[in-house]
Order: sequence, then C-alpha cells, then structure tokens
Amino acid sequence: MSTPTRRLTVAQALVQFLSAQYTERDGVRHRLIAGTWGIFGHGNVAGLGQALLEAGEDTMPFHQGRNEQAMVHAAVGYARQLDRLSAQAVTTSIGPGATNLVTGAALATINRLPVLLLPGDYFATRAADPLLQQLEHPVEADLSVNDTLRPVSRYFDRISRPEALIPAALNAMRVLADPVETGAVTLALPQDVQAEAYDWPEEFFADRVWHVRRPAPDLAELAKAVEAIRSAERPLIVAGGGIHHSRAEEALKALVDATGIPVASTQAGKGSLRHDHPADLGGIGHTGTAVSDDIARAADLIIGVGTRYTDFTTASHTLFQNPAVRFVNLNIAAFDAHKLAARTLVADAKSGLEALASGLEGHRVTPAYEAEYRAGKESWERVVDTAFTAPDENAVPTQTQLLGALDSVVGDDDVVINAAGSLPGDLHKLWRARSPRQYHLEYGYSCMGYEIPAGIGVQQAAPGTPVWSLVGDGTYLMMPTEIVTAVQEGLPVNLVLIQNHGYASIGGLSESVGGERFGTAYRYRAADGTFSGAPLPVDLAANAASLGMDVLRPKTVRELREALATARASDRPTCVYVETDIATPTAPPAEAWWDVPVAETASRQSAVQAREEYDRQVVDRRRHL
Repeated sequence: MSTPTRRLTVAQALVQFLSAQYTERDGVRHRLIAGTWGIFGHGNVAGLGQALLEAGEDTMPFHQGRNEQAMVHAAVGYARQLDRLSAQAVTTSIGPGATNLVTGAALATINRLPVLLLPGDYFATRAADPLLQQLEHPVEADLSVNDTLRPVSRYFDRISRPEALIPAALNAMRVLADPVETGAVTLALPQDVQAEAYDWPEEFFADRVWHVRRPAPDLAELAKAVEAIRSAERPLIVAGGGIHHSRAEEALKALVDATGIPVASTQAGKGSLRHDHPADLGGIGHTGTAVSDDIARAADLIIGVGTRYTDFTTASHTLFQNPAVRFVNLNIAAFDAHKLAARTLVADAKSGLEALASGLEGHRVTPAYEAEYRAGKESWERVVDTAFTAPDENAVPTQTQLLGALDSVVGDDDVVINAAGSLPGDLHKLWRARSPRQYHLEYGYSCMGYEIPAGIGVQQAAPGTPVWSLVGDGTYLMMPTEIVTAVQEGLPVNLVLIQNHGYASIGGLSESVGGERFGTAYRYRAADGTFSGAPLPVDLAANAASLGMDVLRPKTVRELREALATARASDRPTCVYVETDIATPTAPPAEAWWDVPVAETASRQSAVQAREEYDRQVVDRRRHL
C-alpha cells in the first residue's frame, strides 16, 4: 500500500507544516507558530514569499517588518507575553538580511524565549556561484553568513536537500516547545532548495501537539530542600523569570502566605508577587531596593526560583555576605539549578513551589523576621513616594517623576516595556508591578532598540491591552523603524520618548569609573574637540510624527500626566515626548555594587580615584562553594 503524498515546494511544505504545530500545557492548546514576519529579497521572495502568498492569511498570518533585527524583537515580545507557549517565525533574504538577525537571536536565546528564524541561503547546487551578497571563504566553501547564527541558536540546520526538511522541522519544533532548551532556532534555506518540489508524505502535515511538561521535583532533592528551609532563620526567595514562564505566581503567593518567607525579584521576575503584598521586597541586586539588599546581605538561605543569577542580581558576587549563607535553587534547567553550589531542585517552577508548600506545611519564619522586613518595605515605599512625587506640578519632570506620572495612569493589566539605558535601574527599584505581565524588562541582553517592536509583539499577543514602550533618545535613534509597522497594523502602542541628549545611563557609569562621560553626550564638538557643545538640534518628536504617530509634547508634570492619560485612551499609536530635568537627581542611589573593572594605571585623576574605589569594593566579592 503506497503512502499518500502531496507535491509541494520545500517552502510551501514548510509553511503547511508550521500551520499544524501546537503546544499543550495544563490541557490548553496553543498554536506554536502563530504568524511569520518577513522582509523579502532575492534569497526568499520566490521561495517562502511565494509559499506564504499561496497559503493565505488563514493558514499563516504574515506581518511586514522594516528591519530584520526588529522583527525578531517583535516575535520575542509576542512569545514572552504568552509564556513561551506560542511563537512567531521570521524570514529574511540572504546576506545583510540574514546577518541582521544575529542580535535578535542572541537576545532570544539569552532570555530563553522561542523564535523561529528562516533566513535564505546560497544555492545548494552551486549552480550560481558566487551569488549576489555571498561571502566566499577560501577554506570552508560550504560556509555562509548564516553560520553567524550558530552560536546564538539553540538549534541550527541548513536544508540542502528537500527531504532533509522533515527531521530538521521536527527538531526545530521540539526545541521551540522545550521549556529548558528553547531560544532562537534557525533553519537556513538555500534559495534554490526553497523552490524545489518534492513528494511529501501527508503525515508530515497532520496536526502535531507538543506537550510542554511540568516535571515534578525528585523526592530526595525535595526532602533536602525542605530540611534546609525549615532550618534557616533568615530565608529569602529570589524570584526569577521562570516563575512567569511557568505561570507559577499563584503557587509562589500560596507558599509565601503560608511561610512568611520574603521575596525579592530579578528584572525578569518582578511582578511575581503584587507590589503591595507584605512579603514583596521589590528588586534585588545592583538595581534593587534597600530592603531587598539589606535582607539579602544577612540571609542564611537564598531560595532561587527560575533565576540565572546574573551579576546584577548577585551584585557581582558581593551581595550575599552572611558567612553561613547557602542556596537552594528551584529551576527546570539543571544548568541553572547548580549555580552557587546550591542544593538543587530540578523541576518546573509551579510544580516545585507546590511541592515545597506541601513539605513546609506548618512552618513559618519568626515574627521578628517578618516585622523586620515589613518595616524595611514600609521605609522603602516612602522612598518611592518621594521619587515619584513632584513638589511643583508646573515644573519640568525628572525621570522618576515621569514614572510616577505613568504609575498614576496605568491600570493593572497595562504592560510597561523597557530594555536599556537608565530606565531599567529606576524601574527595578521603583516600579509598583500590579500584575504578572505588567513589568516587561528585557535585561538578559539589555538590547537598545527592543522596546518599540516588542510593544508590537505584545499587542499582537494581547489585543486591547494598553502597552507602553519606554525609550530614551539614544535607544530611539537605534531603531524607530517599527513605528511604521504599528501604524500600518493599527496597533495603538504608546511610546514614551525621553529626551536627555545622550546616553544618560552609560554617561553616569562612565563618570563613576573614571571615564568622565567621554563620548556619551549628543552635542556639537567644542573647541577642545570633545562633544561638550550645545545640544544637537534634532526633533525626535517630529521624526515620530513623520512615521505616522500622533505626538504629544507635555512640558510640565501636570501636562505629562494629562498626555499619558490621552495616549492610553487613544486607539492610535501615540508618542508622548518629554524633555526631562537631568540636573535634579531624584533616583535613589545604587544599594549594591556592580563590577565594571577600572583602569589599573592612569594619568587622569578621575580614573585614579575610581580605581581606589574599585579596590575598596572588590574585596567583598566571594565565591560560593
């Protein structure tokens, strides 16, 4: 008996295959590849371009992008909003279109967020060689620029023959749906192979469901973790992004309500508890709150849940100072669970937290410990109030007062997006997250240019949700292109554009490490050759308007609050352009160190002094063994 087949090109077969892939978790099914972003060139227009046209929007929705990197950012924002259960694909031509994917792919993989990359590639047959935009390597003739995607992809394959698509496509879906392995997945598609026909088995196009597992903890590991927590006097939970990916927020709350163990959050984990929960201490680490970092310094047990322990979280390994401190790490990835010589609990965050709650039944921290961290939380809330409140409503707002104005306007379900600059620090310290998805910070790669396309992805994933993309002028100038996409698609992304005439965050860091803010200001050259003249006469608000946004230009705190409310009520993409007061410091200082090495020898006094301070701080660094 012959196997039924269907004759399609490789590109047509791939689109049909992708349209039939699903994830399932907790009995709920999601489409795995919900749409495809694309910019077409000679490397994909006659292959995937033709296949998407032929398939139609019902089979595979198509989204037109303006920059390949930005398309990946949009897909990542989409996947994060949907807890990695649904993703998008991105197709590009060969050459620069393909290499533009690399930054976005690195961001996706570092943040463990799924995206499928489908770059065109050179002729597999070498019938035309060299091609337009081909990199010719003198030793490795089979190498192409797409190989730059190998180190930033969790799975990579080049489809050099039609039949090779079958195992490659299945492996790609396996990795995208895997809660441990997920990240960027690349299928490089030679342009001649894309257009080549093949008789595909019909079974290849059948609906396929990829179960997203929730592994329970090993009973021996669980018993040791419970014992460690019960014996601790000052335990602290560090909540990471894995809590959100697992939708484990309610399980965390139940454990905390029962035990009284306080929670401090990484950038990715913020919002795991509502800001007004008495055990929520806010951000931790270099950009953390005073109460979180004080509790962390004295903690004798750190319970990491779904965190990678980056240097911002650990304050470059200077934060956890109790000589007796030990770690219990609950993580679905064994690679992360073993960090800091921890007792491991390799499991899904939700399953693991529920198991811990059961094992800790009847256990609670001491009333004195609860009273201590609650008092610290109340003290920090007064710091937030001061930073958010403007003494003069008719004054130019500071950056933290801008966040206070936004805080007064947003609802519980609004999503606030940011990735780079000085805003991540202010947000981590001060923002009052009201729901699990509200705080959307990309701080694994901290990629300038992420915010606007990510806002589009979030809007696609959650239609009707107010979305705020917060950017400074430096970030805006990196990648404003997808404003055009938001306008084209009628997605009412709200852009808060802060003008401070340069790289404010790195300027401050430069000053602290003896760099004297060199090369960080957007100003004319002065007579001495430095960029210290008058501010450049750029009008970023006019630029946003030229790309199709409605633009509001508030001058005062009062006008700012009104403009934000107007933007939130609008059904069009709206930019709120603000020139902030950078002369009046209102942000709380860092509560913990961050290791940025300083020149060991220098002739300028600023660097000499910075090195002296560095040497004082670095002695607190320790290895947890």
